[in-house]
Parts: sequence; structure tokens; C-alpha cells
Amino acid sequence: MKRTTLSLFAAAAALAAVAGTATLDAPSGKRVTASHTAPGRLPVQQSALLCPAPSASDVADTTYTSFTPAGQSTKKGSATLVPAAGAKKAGSGGKPVLAPQQPGRTYTAGTDSADAPALIGTADGALAPGWTVQQTTVISAGIGRGLHGLTCTAPGTSFWFPGAGIAKGRQDYVHLVNPDNAPAVVDLELYGKDGQLKAPSGEGITVPPRATVPVLLSALADGPADSLTVHAVARSGRVAAALQTADEKSGGDWLPPTADAARRLVLPGIPADATAVRLVVFAPGSEDSDIKLRLAGAGGSITPAGHESLHIKSGMTTVAELGGLTKGEAGSLLLSADDAGGPVVAALRVTRGKDDKQETAWIPATAPIEIRGTVADNRPKGTTLSLTAPGEAAEVKVTATGEGGAAAKSYTVKAGATLAVEPPQPAGGKGPYALTVEKVSGGPLYAARTLALPKDGIPMFTIQPVPDDRSTVAVPAASPDLSVLGR
Repeated sequence: MKRTTLSLFAAAAALAAVAGTATLDAPSGKRVTASHTAPGRLPVQQSALLCPAPSASDVADTTYTSFTPAGQSTKKGSATLVPAAGAKKAGSGGKPVLAPQQPGRTYTAGTDSADAPALIGTADGALAPGWTVQQTTVISAGIGRGLHGLTCTAPGTSFWFPGAGIAKGRQDYVHLVNPDNAPAVVDLELYGKDGQLKAPSGEGITVPPRATVPVLLSALADGPADSLTVHAVARSGRVAAALQTADEKSGGDWLPPTADAARRLVLPGIPADATAVRLVVFAPGSEDSDIKLRLAGAGGSITPAGHESLHIKSGMTTVAELGGLTKGEAGSLLLSADDAGGPVVAALRVTRGKDDKQETAWIPATAPIEIRGTVADNRPKGTTLSLTAPGEAAEVKVTATGEGGAAAKSYTVKAGATLAVEPPQPAGGKGPYALTVEKVSGGPLYAARTLALPKDGIPMFTIQPVPDDRSTVAVPAASPDLSVLGR
């Protein structure tokens, strides 16, 4: 054996003894193997959330509610929500609107200002894992009157919004918020029933550092177009994007971004008393798609009569009026495309009430809860939680946390069904509280929260999807492989 080989083997053996885990081929042909540690999950150490400007109305009242579930990190932490600055004040931020101090507690702030700013939020340490902020606005009168609710979103580079409009009597805005210290450049693409609309002024929109830009859709393209799909994509930098709809007759709400395009989508939480449901679907790829529709109700899944399937042409927005789909029973819509078709994005516009007492809300296709999801600003009255198990049955634990403590309850969601429940109430029963939904076992789980705050005979409501809160990240196991030293 050459001296070089002996030296390498000796070094490898020494390293293996120190490391305790290695796979090593010795000159004799024997292999020494030690066990490897399985991949684990650790709490995230930092979170970012962005809230758009709530409303320009003089009769708007907004509440911000912040919550981080307790118990995932032992590190100290901090969190702040500060106003987004203008281009001339980039990076200044201003005085915090909210500054949560510890996990497991609900923090609130409010404003009735017509020029309330967008907010930029950061959290670290114990306040980062699962941090959520809810923005809830009551607009008493005028265009868009109603309850506008939104879970503030993390920054990204691509956002889909099926269901926007530029019809007469409607004002839809896309709000772009830049959290970083460098400008972001964003393109807004609009797609109607005949394909992409010409909207040159939607190209190359600059969002200054730590600032916000609201974009009126009717200023980008000629109408009317009652159902459009909007794609906000960042050429450089990153933003958070949300779409606010406002209609003279049917009120308005926030349309959050949909889940990623896929062949199977779940749109959870259609209220039992929905008087009209509109499905808006778009195929962003180069392939058409044939999708089947199923309604997951309390007893299981059925095919809605007259709405068994839809053909979606690539690059075109397709609309289906589903009427009173739920027929007095809360449910969720399940979409599945054939294997030959491309992925789709989708959202539902849900209407409650009739005539001049109508109110609308939006349900986008939603990502599942892998481990845990959280939604803040639930009220003692008017809160409904919808849990959907599109495949196998699922066991779920729901925890309500308020100022007076916490209360928990377990549920079983039947296979292919939606379970709509009034969630447990925390001790005290006063003030807003947070709901944490944990999947205990079973198949895929989807959730949505409906908040109803009726006013002056109008059934004001808003629906927020509850996806996984991504409070932990997978940390791959690392172990030395010293066999390379003997090659």
C-alpha cells in the first residue's frame, strides 16, 4: 500500500471516530457504517407580512389584529408593523402601528382615517413562527360598502387574481407593497374571455423602496369586462399584491392571491345561505383543460346538477354562474382537471342577501394545512370555521386564544366532506380572538373562516382562507461521508 493511501485512510479513520457517523470503505473491503439522523423541522426565525392601504373612504373603520401561536420557539423575539413610506421617505417607516411583545397573545390597533397607509411588518425570534395579521375594514356607505377582510401577505414575485373587473359601477385596485430598500418593477397582465387584453400602462410599474402603489384596473384597459384574471409578476425585486374589489350594487371585499396553479384545487368555505356563487377559472399554461366540479357538503361530495364540468381554454378566463349552489348547506368546491389538461387557477365570488341588501366576498383556491394554520380577528358572534377533507377523513384540533385564555376542541371531518362549525370560545368571551387549526391525522385538510358583521340590514361578511402557516422549515440531516478520502 502506498504511503499516500495509508495517510488518507488514517485521516479518514480519525475523522470517523470524531464524527461518530460515517460510511467508510477500508482496504480490506469491509464497510463501516453508522446511523444517520432523520431530517427534522425547526421554527422559522424571521417572518415578513405586508398589509395594503385599507380604504380611501371617509366612512371606513379598520382593525388590525396580530397573533403568534405560543410554544414553538424559546428565543426572545420582536415584531412591528410600521407605515409604508413614500418615495421621498423610503426606509423611514415611522411610528409602529402595532408592536406585539409575546406569542400567545392577541394585539389590536385601529384607524378610521381615509388616508391610512399600507403597513410593512417584520417579526423574529419567538414571534416569527406562524405570525399572522388580519386587516378588517367596515365601509358604511358608498361604492364598495361592506366588510373588507384580508390576511396580510408575505412578499413574493408572482400573484394570480381570477375575478377582477372593469365594468361600469365597479372600481378594482391592485395594491402593490414593496418591503425592501430597493425599487421593485412589476407587470400587471389582464386576461379576459378572449385572451390577454392590451394594457401597456400596466407594464414596468415601479414600486419605490418600502412604499406602496395602488393601480386602478380601469385605467389600464378599456371595459367593460366583468370577470378578468390579473397576473402581478415582479420583473425585479419583490412585492406583496392584493386586489380590492368595489361595486356600487353588491359591495366589495379583498380578493387574496390564489394558490399556485394546479390540476386539483379546493375552494373552501361557501356559506350555507349563499344566494349566488360565481366561479372564475383561468389556465395560465399553453394547454387547455377540462375540469370536473364537485361540491363537498356535510355528508360527502356530489356533482352539482347542470355544472358537471367546464372546458377552460389556455390563456382565457372562463366564468360559470353556479347560482345557489349550496342549497342551505355549507360546502366547498372541488376542481379536478384531466391528466391531459394543464393546471388552472380559480376563485369564487360569493353573494349573500338580495336586491339592494347584497354583499359579496371572495374564496380563492387555497393551499392545504400540512401542520397548522392560524387566522386572527375572530369575534364572539358571527365566526364560522369551515374544514374540508377532499380525500380521506381528517382529525383536527382547533384552539381559540383570546385575552382571557384559550379553549380547544377536536373535530372529525368525514372523507370528501365539509364541516362548518362555530369554533370554541376562549375564556372571557370578549374582544377578538385567534383560531389555530392543527391537523392531527388523516388526509389533506383545507380550511376557511367566515366573519359576519351585519349592519343596517346588509349581511356584511368576509371569508379568509386558512392555509398552512409555514411556521417551521425542514432542516436536512447532515452527516459526514468520508469514503471520498479513500478514492
